[in-house]
Amino acid sequence: MSDTVQKSSASLPGGRIDGNRSRMPGHVTRGMHALLFMICAAGALIGFTMSAEAAQYDVVASYLVKETGTSNVLMSKDIDVQVSPASLTKVMTSIMAIESGRMDEVVIVTREATLVEPTRAGLKEGDRIQLRDLVKAAMVNSSNDAAFAIAIHLGGSIESFVRLMNSRAKSLGMSNSCFTNPAGYDVGPWAGNRTTARDLMLLTEHAVRNPEFNAIARLDRATFRELSSGRAFSLKTHNKMLDLYPYTVGIKTGFTNRAGKCLIARAVKDRKDLLMVMLNARADRWAIASNMFDQGFGIGPGERMPMPVVARQDSDKATPRSSRQVAVNREKALQALRMEVARHGRSEAATAVKASRHEGKQQLQASRQKRLAAGKRDLKMKKLSALDRKLAMKASRGRSEGMKPALRNGRKAQDEKRLALRAGKAAKPRNVTAAKAGRKGKVERRAALNQKKKGGEVSRAMKQKHRKDALSFTGPAASGLATT
Repeated sequence: MSDTVQKSSASLPGGRIDGNRSRMPGHVTRGMHALLFMICAAGALIGFTMSAEAAQYDVVASYLVKETGTSNVLMSKDIDVQVSPASLTKVMTSIMAIESGRMDEVVIVTREATLVEPTRAGLKEGDRIQLRDLVKAAMVNSSNDAAFAIAIHLGGSIESFVRLMNSRAKSLGMSNSCFTNPAGYDVGPWAGNRTTARDLMLLTEHAVRNPEFNAIARLDRATFRELSSGRAFSLKTHNKMLDLYPYTVGIKTGFTNRAGKCLIARAVKDRKDLLMVMLNARADRWAIASNMFDQGFGIGPGERMPMPVVARQDSDKATPRSSRQVAVNREKALQALRMEVARHGRSEAATAVKASRHEGKQQLQASRQKRLAAGKRDLKMKKLSALDRKLAMKASRGRSEGMKPALRNGRKAQDEKRLALRAGKAAKPRNVTAAKAGRKGKVERRAALNQKKKGGEVSRAMKQKHRKDALSFTGPAASGLATT
C-alpha cells in the first residue's frame, strides 16, 4: 500500500512539498502500518474463527437455523437435499393426531402395532390407551408401537394413514418429502421416508403454532395408564438438550444407522425464538446444537448460563436428571416461551381452559347420564307398580264375579222369605167380633167392680186384686197412670 496521500491545499505539519506529492513524516507512516497490520490480523482471526465454526458444522450433512415465524435464516447447509428423517417423522404423525380433534378417544392397540422394533413403549395387543397418551409416548420416548397404534386408529391401516401424511405434507408446501411409515423406519418393508431440512422446518413451524403440541414437545417424561388394567407407563425422553442447554424447550430427536443423529430443537432467550433442524450429524449433536443456538442468540464464550459438563460421546440413552440450577434455568426459558406465545396471541392458557371445559362437559354428561338412568329406573318402577295395581284390580274383579251368583242366590232366598211371610199373614184369620166381645166384657167387669167399691162390698185385698186385674185389663193406659 502506498504511503502517500493526495495533495491538499494546506501542507501537513512538518511535511515537505515535492511537486504534486508530499511525503509524510516517518512517525505517521509507522502508525498507519501498525493500523493496517491490526486490521489484517483481525480479519485473519475472524476468518480463522469462521473457518473453525464452518469446520465444526461440516460434520452435519444438512442443517437450518432460523428465527421462528420470520424469514430470518441464521445459518443453513444443503437444506434441499433429501435424506432420511428417522424418528423426526413422528412430528408429522403427532400433529396429525392433535389436529384430528380426537385426542380424547380410546385406542385399542392391535397386534400389528406391537410387532415393531426397536424403541417401544411396551404396548400389548388389546390395550386400551387414550390417543393423547399415545402422542406423548411417540413424541417424548419416540415409541414406534405408539406411532403405529396412532396410524391404525386414525387411518384404519398403515397404508391409509401414510396417504394422509403425504397429502398433509403437500398442503404444507413440503414438496420434497415422501412418507412410507408413521415412525421413521428406513429399512425393512416400511422403508422409504425421505425429506429435507427445509421441509422439516415448514412442518415444525406449523406444529409449534399449536399449544397442545408445544406442551407435549417440551416434556421430559410421559406418564399414563392402560385404561382396563390400570398398568402404569413412565417413559423418559431421549432429548439431552433439555438438560444441557438452559434455553431449550423441546422438540424431537431421531436416530437410525442410515439417517444418523437427527434433531429438531427450539430455544427461547430474551424474546427471541429460534428453531433448528439438524440431519445426519456425525459428531456430538448436543454440543453442535448448543453452539448453533449460542451463535443465533449472540452469546459469546463464557456468557452462557453455567451447565453440567457435556458428555464427549453422544448416545440416544437418557441422561440422569439435571441439577436444581438446570431446573431453574429451564423454568426461565419456559417462562420466556410463554411470554412469546402470549405475545402472538397463542397463550397456552387456552389449552388449560379447553381441557377444563372438556372436563366440565364430561362431568355434566356423566351427571346427565346418571339422572337419565335414575329416571329410567323410576319410570320402570312406576310401570311395574301400575301393572301390579292392574293385576290386583283384575283379580278383585274376578273374585267379585265369582261372588255374584252367591249374592244373587241370597237375595232370591230373602225375597222368597218375604213372600212366604206375606202369604202367612194373609192366610191368618182375623176374628173381629170376638175381639169386640172381649173388650165389652172387660168394660162390664170394670163397671161392676166400681159399683161394688161404692157399696163397700170389696175388702182391701180384693181391692188390690181388682186393681191388678184392672191394670192388666186396661194395659198401657193404666200403667201410664201408675207412674205419673
